[in-house]
Amino acid sequence: MAAHQNGSEANHSQSLKHGLKSRHLTMISIAGVIGGSLFVGSGSIIYNTGPVVFLTYALGGLLVWFIMRMLGEMAVLNPDSGSFSTYADRAIGRWAGFSIGWLYWCTLAMLMGWEAYVAGKILNNWFPFIPIWVYMTVVIVALVVVNLQNVKNYGEFEFWFALIKVIAIVVFLVIGSLAIMHLWPWGNPAASGISNLTSQGFMPNGGSSVITALLGVMFAYIGAEIVTVAAAESANPSKEIRKASNSVVWRIILFYVGSMFVAVCLIPHNNELLKDSTWGTYSVTLSALGIPGARHIVNFVVLTSVCSCFNSALYTCSRMLFSLSKRGDAPKSFGSVNSKSSPWVGVIVSCFFSVIAVILTATESMNVYDFFMLTTGAATLYVYLTIAYSQLRMRKN
Repeated sequence: MAAHQNGSEANHSQSLKHGLKSRHLTMISIAGVIGGSLFVGSGSIIYNTGPVVFLTYALGGLLVWFIMRMLGEMAVLNPDSGSFSTYADRAIGRWAGFSIGWLYWCTLAMLMGWEAYVAGKILNNWFPFIPIWVYMTVVIVALVVVNLQNVKNYGEFEFWFALIKVIAIVVFLVIGSLAIMHLWPWGNPAASGISNLTSQGFMPNGGSSVITALLGVMFAYIGAEIVTVAAAESANPSKEIRKASNSVVWRIILFYVGSMFVAVCLIPHNNELLKDSTWGTYSVTLSALGIPGARHIVNFVVLTSVCSCFNSALYTCSRMLFSLSKRGDAPKSFGSVNSKSSPWVGVIVSCFFSVIAVILTATESMNVYDFFMLTTGAATLYVYLTIAYSQLRMRKN
């Protein structure tokens, strides 16, 4: 009996469960990439770039589509929780798998700190008697608990959180489309039609602003690749990856490009509120359309979005550490799983930057964290280049 129990415990420390369903993966692929960057962060990009910004998002989306096709091809043949890090290891060399795996972990782990900060800031705006850092701590602990459960519970959590985002985006696109066609009866009369596309110049700040904006756009798209990590824990990984790489990317591009097109049609790109992180693109646009309480409604959606993105990033970070551990590129303890088959050590360690963000917020030094965030766009491009090179090497061999 003791031997059997020891064997069982050993198995627990070696494997992940296949508990995700098709509907979970569909929403996970959307949830990981649609966060605060769409609802809030895009405002400053619009302000600095001009109406041409929707084409910048389209260009970034096209790049992501190509990358996802390449990644999907590799993942269909060999589903793995390490995803592109594992493929880089096999196609280029161990150094490539090691470096890209740890770089990606650092990027998502840093993003988690930012997502927690945004969540804390929104909650503090509603209930200012509690400090932001306390809210951040509560959010982090709650989502760590979610990720310490079995993967099916994580999938359910992401499904419903992502559904809120999808509904909000669809409603925004419908209302915005009605306003563009002069069929929306409320709000500012100037917030209708497409006159704002060209009234102050389509590319007012020149081509260099478009190139600069592309880094911000790539930061927004980070997370599209999460589905190839999650699919390794589904019953039929190859089928689910094929479905995701063929369809979900188009939905993401539609959500981003469609939202940006609606926004630049209805509001001037130099609206000062777009630069204000407490407003954001959706709040400014819906307020101009006369939606009562638009700012609070959007803030609720943003809160669910950043919590969802934090959850997806934490899940992915823990799986990346799990894979690195199994390949000998991370401490063995990172490959240990609990009784729920969750890589619990990886989950805890992945909160490193989130804890730093809490400390910086508590000491009113969060501006230091901006330095970390400046690296994420470039890191994303490096990850995508590695995916492309790995695919070409694998195909050649």
